Amino acid sequence: MLLAVLIPSTFLSRLIPEEFFDSFLNPALSFAFAVVCFFGATLCLKHLENNRIRKVWAIILILWGGWELVMVALFKSASNPFQVGNEIMESGSMLAACVFAWMLLIYPSISIHPGKFNWGRDALFLLPLVVLGVIDYLLPVDLRVLIALYPMGLMVVVFQNIRRYRQWCEENFSTLDDIDAQWIVRYMVMIILAGLVFYYLCVSDDPARAFTQQWYLMFVLGYTTEQVLFRPDPWERLHSTAVEEEKEESNPSNSAYRAKLEEWLAKEKPYLNPDFQLMDLRQVLPLNRTYLSQLINAQYGCSFYQWVNDLRIEEAKRLMTEQPEMTIEEVSKQCGFSYRRNFSRTFVEITGMTPSEWRSRGGYS
Repeated sequence: MLLAVLIPSTFLSRLIPEEFFDSFLNPALSFAFAVVCFFGATLCLKHLENNRIRKVWAIILILWGGWELVMVALFKSASNPFQVGNEIMESGSMLAACVFAWMLLIYPSISIHPGKFNWGRDALFLLPLVVLGVIDYLLPVDLRVLIALYPMGLMVVVFQNIRRYRQWCEENFSTLDDIDAQWIVRYMVMIILAGLVFYYLCVSDDPARAFTQQWYLMFVLGYTTEQVLFRPDPWERLHSTAVEEEKEESNPSNSAYRAKLEEWLAKEKPYLNPDFQLMDLRQVLPLNRTYLSQLINAQYGCSFYQWVNDLRIEEAKRLMTEQPEMTIEEVSKQCGFSYRRNFSRTFVEITGMTPSEWRSRGGYS
């Protein structure tokens, strides 16, 4: 899909007459960009529903759309320092582009740690741009190479948190069927492509090069807005079912808790529910989320996600042994898996063979 946007727009930019692009198409694209931003912001605000991610993204879209309208107003103005013409991009335009790169990377940052997001703290990431801007203004030096490296530094910061995000999901949910923990990788690939388009804009003197950038960024903003509105948010899902946490002086490695927990598991088998979550353990253990997670890690040596999958696979083995007439599809649903492919993948990870192979060998793994 990304190439379907980049390749045709790059090809078409070669066919557009320079005068037509400068006099009409460039400002028209900026205006269309602003419309996309304000429309997306309206959707986010209309469906706010106390969702902080939507609120922050709406603010970003409003700021970006306002900037595009300013660019339309300043179009062909001699006082416009950000005009992209038929010369290599100046440092002022590059600094502005880096601010938008910062805006794009706020979305994955707040999605990974929504409770820790703070405008003031995240604005500190703009400090290097301020320093570079001051140096560029005061001294006759070319800082464009350093400015171009800034978005890479931001992406490194976000990539460092991807593993933590996956780990957090596994510590709180028994299944990732409805939690796309790989979305951030796909998003970052898209941002890397946007960065490559940006670098092309920096070094090329093609007067229509902004055409490719505008189309691609409109696609990025539209895609991100769709993700903000419709992607299931595991943080919101956890918050909606969580009980108010209280501070407790408890020992998460206490064997009494484990005995009480295993008695409840043997009797109720709550792990067979696909929506089983870490906070559901509060039905029998008076611990907050942090202590519950520590208890599972200390007593079983794994995350909540891995622990529950072990229980589910043991139940699947029991069913296939005691009820050989059951199909693999029926076994997977009985054991809390929404999809057979996820059941098969998990079964292979734990036993080293598929459910069919395990059954054909008479239940020996």
